[in-house]
Amino acid sequence: MQTTPDLPSRTALVTGITGQDGAYLAALLLEKGYRVVGMARRSASADMVSARLRWLGVFDRVELVDGDLLDIGSLIRIIQSVEPDEVYNLGAQSFVAASWQQPILTGQATGIGAVNVLEAVRIARPQARFYQASSSEMYGLIQEKVQSERTPFYPRSPYAVAKLYGHWMTVNYRESFGLHASSGILFNHESPLRGIEFVTRKVTDGVARIKLGMARELPLGNLDATRDWGHARDYVKAMWLMLQQDVADDYVVATGRTTSIRELCRIAFSCAGLDYREHVVSRSDLIRPAEVDVLLGDASKAKSVLGWQAETSLEDMIAEMVEADLARHRAAIGASVKMAAPAPTAPPPSPAALPKLHA
Repeated sequence: MQTTPDLPSRTALVTGITGQDGAYLAALLLEKGYRVVGMARRSASADMVSARLRWLGVFDRVELVDGDLLDIGSLIRIIQSVEPDEVYNLGAQSFVAASWQQPILTGQATGIGAVNVLEAVRIARPQARFYQASSSEMYGLIQEKVQSERTPFYPRSPYAVAKLYGHWMTVNYRESFGLHASSGILFNHESPLRGIEFVTRKVTDGVARIKLGMARELPLGNLDATRDWGHARDYVKAMWLMLQQDVADDYVVATGRTTSIRELCRIAFSCAGLDYREHVVSRSDLIRPAEVDVLLGDASKAKSVLGWQAETSLEDMIAEMVEADLARHRAAIGASVKMAAPAPTAPPPSPAALPKLHA
């Protein structure tokens, strides 16, 4: 008698699945037996879009659907079709520096986009549990030395303002419509999948390039800014745990340790046997118009309620990133050398094989 295979017990819809957090979250959910559907904008560079999922070896196990955070019609149709049990909104224009150059786009994608997903859930799947990716950048000009869920916000960039709108609308939809909607106020979280435009990846990529003789210096902005850095692989576990709670709520996700960019450079360069002081230069044109000097999170609520805490040290994370960037550049160098090498030629014939010449 033929048996029907067991079906996944739950379905998750993830916006922004092709980003760093989306890829790690997809891997975690698949490991837990979920059906994972990822929403992505149609792009001409399809190989680049799937690169992170392929790097984690999960691309072939994820269902990708076309959609856009600014097109609520597409969001409603996707949710009606997928019927997700959990919706994770990770999609956004997430590069802080770019938000000053593209404030309207950032407000639309990062702020209005979050509300579009909330509204689509409310209309098409109100029983689904919703996660909003909030950000420690919302604290901005910090009002308390250590930031918790009770710390007042003071955003200092268009990105942070847009994130704050999405955050408070998540609270509003929870209180107004009874949605199981939670926000994770995630402090900086990095990995080998981090975009090259972010400072941690800019540093580890710079280390690799300098180590391999591809560059001599690494230009950066404010070396004295400090952040609370953790590993994205750890932080997506907190996202999932929030949606397993009976009551929705908001949680700070952080390590409780703050480190300067200068110290980050020291750690990263030492991984390659280099002294950062010989290569890092600070340039005023790379300093933000309104700087966030210090961020330090208090994740005691996440620990007590969710049972979550960071597992990866900053040193281990940076070492992993440096090694990954070294491997990437070595592979690229090897590929370019192989392409540039002349085509192999047949060995010269032996004298006996040469034709005899006749006078």
